[in-house]
Amino acid sequence: MKLMSEACEYGLRAVIWLAQRPDETQKVREIAEGTKAAPGYLVKVLQALTKAGILSAQRGSNGGFTLLKDPADLTVLDIINAIDPIERIRTCPLGIKSHGECLCPMHRRIDDAYAQIEESFANSRIDELMTDPSPSKPLCNALTIERRAADAPSSNGSA
Repeated sequence: MKLMSEACEYGLRAVIWLAQRPDETQKVREIAEGTKAAPGYLVKVLQALTKAGILSAQRGSNGGFTLLKDPADLTVLDIINAIDPIERIRTCPLGIKSHGECLCPMHRRIDDAYAQIEESFANSRIDELMTDPSPSKPLCNALTIERRAADAPSSNGSA
């Protein structure tokens, strides 16, 4: 069982990518390349984030996507809820009528675990993901550094 969909993962990567480039418009191709996401699938994710008011989309040759929300005010749960919300267990998933909304101990514990995960995501802001002191930085930042290194002139004196 996978708790977070690939779409949510793509959305988180895209939001971090855009947060690292404030006030810049990025085309789907640029975001996809920078986040190692499939462009055809990513565009649907970006549209969901736009519909939720997290991103702004602009059409045309100078168009693309920009982050509307401040990363300090945006949580991982906001991204997940915009794309593919965590499905909590509200009623008996087996359809046992006598259980109704009173979940059995097994389903109650599963839902309690989902609630803890939801709370953790609600307490994780995008700016924290970008500034965490971990030696591993978000994928997007590493790719930017790799690209700059690849574009830099060679230090061996040859052109």
